[in-house]
Amino acid sequence: MKFADRLNRLGTETAFAVAATATEWVAKGNEVFPFHLGDLNLPTPENISAAMHRAVSEGKTGYCPNAGITPLRAALAQSLGKQRNVLFTPENIAVQPGGKPVIGKFLRSVMNPGDEVLYPNPGFPIYESQIEFNDGIAVAYRYLDTPNGFQIDLDYLESKITPKTKALIINDQQNPLAAEMTDAEREKLANLANTYNLWVLSDEAYFDIRYAGESKSIVSLPGMQDRTVILYTFSKKFAMTGWRLGAAIGPKEIVDRISRLNTNEESCTAQFVQWAGVEAINGDQSGAHELVRVLKTRRDATIAGIQTVSGMRVHTPNSAFYVFPEVSETMARTGHDDLTRFALDALHNSGMSFCTRRHFGRPVIDEKGNYIRLAYSGIDSSQIDKGLSRLAEWVNSK
Repeated sequence: MKFADRLNRLGTETAFAVAATATEWVAKGNEVFPFHLGDLNLPTPENISAAMHRAVSEGKTGYCPNAGITPLRAALAQSLGKQRNVLFTPENIAVQPGGKPVIGKFLRSVMNPGDEVLYPNPGFPIYESQIEFNDGIAVAYRYLDTPNGFQIDLDYLESKITPKTKALIINDQQNPLAAEMTDAEREKLANLANTYNLWVLSDEAYFDIRYAGESKSIVSLPGMQDRTVILYTFSKKFAMTGWRLGAAIGPKEIVDRISRLNTNEESCTAQFVQWAGVEAINGDQSGAHELVRVLKTRRDATIAGIQTVSGMRVHTPNSAFYVFPEVSETMARTGHDDLTRFALDALHNSGMSFCTRRHFGRPVIDEKGNYIRLAYSGIDSSQIDKGLSRLAEWVNSK
């Protein structure tokens, strides 16, 4: 029996592979400090869970409109429009079973086979996977490690635009770098999108996870609302990763196409989950604020711990829940020249489980440095301290 060739082009979310290795190490009786997976070990706020139970008890368990229930679409339009200083209506919203489906549906709505799509690298690996799975050509753009943090190499990005380029994927408050754009970067990208007539997917999963400053969206800049689809998810802000609730927000002409894909793929997102989403947007926000407070405490503990590990260099992010230390000196100290081997030996010698740069897209040409990603969303501060202390003991003893 033969399987479909297209599956050979489909990648995976590689953090789950690291999780499997960590689970095997735990099964052998070892302690593991799980910095690998960007899940949250914090509970969904109680008012949101109560709204879901209420919806189920009221019988809201059947099919609903493929684009989502009107109260949720209206709530999202009002909330996101106010935050981003643009006007959205329910017609601009297509509710999804999570944020991730927006990526593939956006691509299938705008990209034909052979079209090129620019995507961030390092970046969320599903961008690369979905572009290639849907017969597009994935064209990576890169970041520069500067004294002010990671910044997009804008000249490199522009050099990759060709007549075949159809779309640009951006991820501000970025995974895995936790980098956020400067106003100048955002304006340059908007200028390129307008000049070269590109669709834009703006992944704003971490828009509300920030510890200082203010998030901004490219959709707010001139000419961008008509060409931008925002990927929105309830997973991060409301600790709803397993609920699978998100939305595509954009021009009606593309949202209608995404809604048609909804009909063909899942009919609709679970209605009672959508009613929980209405409460998340319109209800008491104290749970969401507390989540950010806890994450900031964890960020500070992570940065402090990294600073005790010989050779590690790290930027302190103001958003998302990742850090992306450079570890070349640390690797040299421990006798490593291979990043994958370093990560495995770190697990075996300290219990620290983390992803490496290689889990976030194929490295681009002339890429320099060795990086790892630590996610602090699913590990308590006491365990952060303990894990990084053990890593420091192992590294600093060499």
